[in-house]
Amino acid sequence: MSTRKTTTRRVRDPEARRADILAAARSVFGEQGYAKATLREIAQRAGVTHGLIVRHFATKEQLFHAAVPSTRDLAENIPGDVEGLAERVARAYVARMEHGDDADPFKAIIRSVASGEEAAKALLCVMRDTSIETYRNVLDGDDVPQRVDLLGAHLIGLTFSRYVLAAGPVAEMTPEELIRYLTSTVEAILLGPPAPVRSP
Repeated sequence: MSTRKTTTRRVRDPEARRADILAAARSVFGEQGYAKATLREIAQRAGVTHGLIVRHFATKEQLFHAAVPSTRDLAENIPGDVEGLAERVARAYVARMEHGDDADPFKAIIRSVASGEEAAKALLCVMRDTSIETYRNVLDGDDVPQRVDLLGAHLIGLTFSRYVLAAGPVAEMTPEELIRYLTSTVEAILLGPPAPVRSP
């Protein structure tokens, strides 16, 4: 009686492996911030080799930008009439923050400040440049970069108060209350007249 040896082949699924890496990266970046996160720990959590991560993403920075949600969802809500711009931005931000995770880029910037100033600067520059480019399609004026940078600073501060410290009147607002107040401040920053510059 002959016995046939059955060999079970391991099915390679690059997309599944990539998804595992991204999920592990989101977890590690969310817990430790950008500076303290290591590719080796991400590889360990994903159940892959360090080399496989490098093969897919080359650097930690590229992995971060692939894994962590960027401002794309906000950018998708920018096109449209200028009159409704502030509310669209406010609603998109609140929706993402209320249902997002600790790997949100605004939270990642705050955590990176604590672990490494240069990492925070790098993340902020990427978000700023992307946002300015997107808002230029809707807003006019030479001061669009200044307005967008002010908006980013405002949202980072709001993220810190409501979603990191989670204490105080802003943290206690309902999502709809927050949207109402935020719409007003976003409108003032993006569409309000700039303050006059006074000569000394």
